[in-house]
Amino acid sequence: MGNGGGGTCEKAKATEGLATRREPPPSSSSRASKSKRGRSTRGDAMADRFFPNDFPDFVAEAGGGGGDRPAGLRGLLSLPYARLSDRFLRAARRLKDKVVEETWVKPGRQVTDYTLYTGALGTALLLFKSFRVTGDRGDLALAADIVRACDDASQGLPRRFLTFICGRAGVCALGAVIAKHCDDQLRLTQYLSSFDEITITEKVPNELLYGRAGYLWACLFLNKHLSEKTIPLEHINSVAKDIIKEGRKLSSKGSSPLMYEWHGKKYWGAAHGLAGIMHVLMHTELKLDEQDDVKNTLLYMTKNRFPSGNYPSSEGNESDRLVHWCHGAPGVALTLAKAYEVFHDDHFKQSAADAAEVVWNRGLLKRVGICHGVSGNAYVFLSLYRLTGNIEYLYRAKAFACFLLEKADELIAEGAMHGGDRPFSLFEGKAGMAYLLLDMIDPSESRFPAYEL
Repeated sequence: MGNGGGGTCEKAKATEGLATRREPPPSSSSRASKSKRGRSTRGDAMADRFFPNDFPDFVAEAGGGGGDRPAGLRGLLSLPYARLSDRFLRAARRLKDKVVEETWVKPGRQVTDYTLYTGALGTALLLFKSFRVTGDRGDLALAADIVRACDDASQGLPRRFLTFICGRAGVCALGAVIAKHCDDQLRLTQYLSSFDEITITEKVPNELLYGRAGYLWACLFLNKHLSEKTIPLEHINSVAKDIIKEGRKLSSKGSSPLMYEWHGKKYWGAAHGLAGIMHVLMHTELKLDEQDDVKNTLLYMTKNRFPSGNYPSSEGNESDRLVHWCHGAPGVALTLAKAYEVFHDDHFKQSAADAAEVVWNRGLLKRVGICHGVSGNAYVFLSLYRLTGNIEYLYRAKAFACFLLEKADELIAEGAMHGGDRPFSLFEGKAGMAYLLLDMIDPSESRFPAYEL
């Protein structure tokens, strides 16, 4: 994606027609016995997308005493969490410094791509995350400088660029929050004033990266980090109501109560489709009939998933290939975890667990980023760990993070792993990996950037 340009997430080719009902995935008890066999029988084309998951089902942490520990990944996983966390932190800080060098210093502190997705704003968010984890005000000051450059670069762009991830709303919202932490009231006021100037036209889509849901997420971000009244509740409810209204227009009998199109396809995933839109809507105050539509849309998705437990990238698409945050089980899992918190329906918690099983078996992708890579997929386990307290989910997050820590540089150098078209960006590259490692310091506070609030 260039400077506010077209979509970048990998998409599967859709077929026409509505999704057919699919059999539910295997039960939890049968999944454990079949997971290894399932990986070995997949087609070569599918296997080429991910590395085999050869991790043990669980590795207990060793005691605090000395003694020999296994080498490599097994040794990392057996470290007491305090020691492993220290390694994560050191690696994250080194990687953060490299990201700053490549995306800010080498370009002469000039911004051409201002977006969070692939541009300088992603570096600013990483620095802000580092500040919140370490308290380093140098990171905060540098984040403020980068946001100011992004603000200059995004001035005068077409109004359709209005979201947190790929638009001006992200610049203004993150800028305002950073200004608050810098005690810069003048900048805070300026960013909020600029945010208020963003308008939503009738032709704006509804999805997360470029549409109403992405703008609404920016509003929610401001209210979380500044105050609940920063963006008036009436405005938030109005945008949410418009999203519901648009979704009902495309609904058909026997289908999902809400449906949306982006570039002619009815996407299901987090980036452009149902999962992302429902996730944002569940953070707003909906009327009972609107709540029912959101809940039943998610039930429609879980009933029509693939037999493997994965999810189609779009309505009617029969290709069970993508296990990404943007398309497939990872993004849906995060949304289902939120659905359990909102609706208190055990079906959503179990469905999130089923999706996480897909990520464990097929989510060790040959890519590093958070949009469609290992870093993003690790957040599924962090989300379920926060939801359930089950230590096995934390272990799985550790396994994916340790894989990156131990193997990513070597695999990228060999050409066995894709470092991203923008290799130091937040959503495609190593900035996303650094963000994950920072989130591993305190898993209870982890959040998928620009998705989980």
